[in-house]
Amino acid sequence: MRTPAPQIRSSGRLLSTLVATLAAVVALASPVAAATPAEADTTLCEPFGTTTIQGRYVVQNNRWGSSATQCVTATDSGFRVTQADGSVPTNGAPKSYPSVFNGCHYTTCSPGTSLPARLDTVSSAPSSISYGFVGNAVYNASYDIWLDPAPRTDGVNKTEIMIWFNRVGPIQPIGSPVGTAAVGGRTWEVWSGGNGSNDVLSFVAPSALSSWSFDVMDFVRATVARGLAGSDWYLTSVQAGFEPWQNGAGLAVNSFSSTVRTGSGPGTPGGTEACEVAYGTNVWQDGFTADVTVTNTGTAPLDGWRLAFTLPSGQRITSAWNASVTPSAGPVTASGLAHNARIAPGGSLSFGFQGSHGGTFAEPDGFRLNDAACTAA
Repeated sequence: MRTPAPQIRSSGRLLSTLVATLAAVVALASPVAAATPAEADTTLCEPFGTTTIQGRYVVQNNRWGSSATQCVTATDSGFRVTQADGSVPTNGAPKSYPSVFNGCHYTTCSPGTSLPARLDTVSSAPSSISYGFVGNAVYNASYDIWLDPAPRTDGVNKTEIMIWFNRVGPIQPIGSPVGTAAVGGRTWEVWSGGNGSNDVLSFVAPSALSSWSFDVMDFVRATVARGLAGSDWYLTSVQAGFEPWQNGAGLAVNSFSSTVRTGSGPGTPGGTEACEVAYGTNVWQDGFTADVTVTNTGTAPLDGWRLAFTLPSGQRITSAWNASVTPSAGPVTASGLAHNARIAPGGSLSFGFQGSHGGTFAEPDGFRLNDAACTAA
């Protein structure tokens, strides 16, 4: 049976030759399970065991840096780590990367994926993630984005983007800090380095972020702007999981979704209108509330939806519900939460926010859903 080489992870410091050799021996000695459809509570304990969830994503145990037992249990929407024995030094690489992915990783591709996809053909790549954390372990919660000059479906890619949603314990990304950056409406601490196999650009959340809906391409474009990838490169996979150094049982990806939109049409720049927005307000002196209903008038579901609009001058959002709305003034973007990240064809959802205003009150005059213009209800 063909067995893939172990994945060389990028967090921590460079792997020693001994660790890499041991990881390779473990990989060759352990058969890799084929990606098979997951039933409820499917448990994987094989070092590189995989299974399919939601009919479109692959859960991988990916125990590459330790011989200690690790088991993950695939659920209908994600996975949880049910056993995570052993530990490794916190000044080195982690012991594993249990994760779920869309795309291709070491010859295993998720069902029906559109990846690899050339970057200059991707209009958006909405994704949504919800994590479950624990306090008795040393780990990070990492969302990985892999890029390569070629549309490869195996081996290590040239550039890895890591989004650190949380870190617990004395660990740090590979390389060194190079400042901060605003990406996806949030501010991140940025680290840059390499592990000898690929370049790594890490975006670290200043505090734990348990769930978020965002566009993967925001981070890809920030990486291209830093010269670590080209627009003619390929997006090969997106992955969400954990890098544990010590323990890790109980960590969970509660839910995961990933869509990559290429070409033209609904949901792409210049695409046809595939959405309708109703914007209702209650206004008083210096304040207002807005109730927004978004309807998907297209024929395909919208995963990781993002509604962009511009608040008129003098208006500022103070709180929001049923969506994340950032920033608080000017051009803003509302995005779904873990429980409402998808809008089915013909379906609607509502969210709202409260804000302040000065002078004459006005409403936004245009809405774009995942880069497609919407009609007003």
